[in-house]
Amino acid sequence: MNKKIILSGIQPSGILTLGNYLGALKNWVKIQTEYDCKFFIADLHAITVHQDPSVLRENTKKTIMQYIACGIDPEINTIFAQSHVHEHAELGWILNCHTYMGELSRMTQFKDKSHKQVNVGVGLFDYPVLMAADILLYNSDYVPVGEDQRQHLEITRDIAQRFNSTYGKEVFKIPEAFIPETGARIMSLQDPTKKMSKSDSNPMGYISLLDDRDTIIKKFKKAVTDSENVVRYSDEQPGIKNLINIYSAITGKSYTDIEKEFQGVGYGKFKVAVGEVVADELDIIQQKYNKLNSPEYNSYITEILNKGAEEAHKIAETKLNEVYDAVGFLNKL
Repeated sequence: MNKKIILSGIQPSGILTLGNYLGALKNWVKIQTEYDCKFFIADLHAITVHQDPSVLRENTKKTIMQYIACGIDPEINTIFAQSHVHEHAELGWILNCHTYMGELSRMTQFKDKSHKQVNVGVGLFDYPVLMAADILLYNSDYVPVGEDQRQHLEITRDIAQRFNSTYGKEVFKIPEAFIPETGARIMSLQDPTKKMSKSDSNPMGYISLLDDRDTIIKKFKKAVTDSENVVRYSDEQPGIKNLINIYSAITGKSYTDIEKEFQGVGYGKFKVAVGEVVADELDIIQQKYNKLNSPEYNSYITEILNKGAEEAHKIAETKLNEVYDAVGFLNKL
């Protein structure tokens, strides 16, 4: 029986955070044997804001190494850089011609991010279409998305359905969201109303996967909570709710069990306990990462990327040829 296809990627715009790990990577590891997984580094998406070329190259390598250090197995998954498969950009243009300005204007993330830029690039406005191309190239059944990405998956579905209807062919499979029950949305330690992000101007708001133990504990000790001093999973206590989410995602314990475990215990001890389990888990990842980051593994990382790009290209080329045929382009002789 053919496995269902899952595709997902992360931008190489900096060091990955605990939010990336608990919201994506840890769940990728859980599903990698059950599904046919395509995991890519979204470097084309990264350049919607200016990137220093040398830093982008270095961050791309770091992202790949962190994928593997977190447990993504290159022997059973397709791991590749988005820019290494030219069909992504080519399909993006075709889909642009089947997408409406009004649809893109309603994208919440564009509205949020465009306010932070003086000159807003077309790429920032248009990147949901490239995301649609990413997904549709591989006949993806499911796409792991957080709540903040649901809107982009919906426009992908709309574009695919419109294309199929326009040309009277089922060229594109209509993908569905794959959202884990826990850890899907980890919030900032300093502002629990906002998603944890590596672009946070306050480094105390996020945990880097490469932070050392002392730094991790320090950041959790300073995490914003409230004055109730009761460990309870409640929307009225967003800071504590976020810490419980993190503790649950790491330990696998239920919210009820966590509340019982820390009943009558002050926030100080609870924060340290969360920091300790996070530091323990990240220590294992960091050991693997440091090994991969040594010069002797340079060729190994290159081999993984080359193999992944070759595998991805075969699938993407087939799909793009279907699209070209449907649109009416001449076949190459």
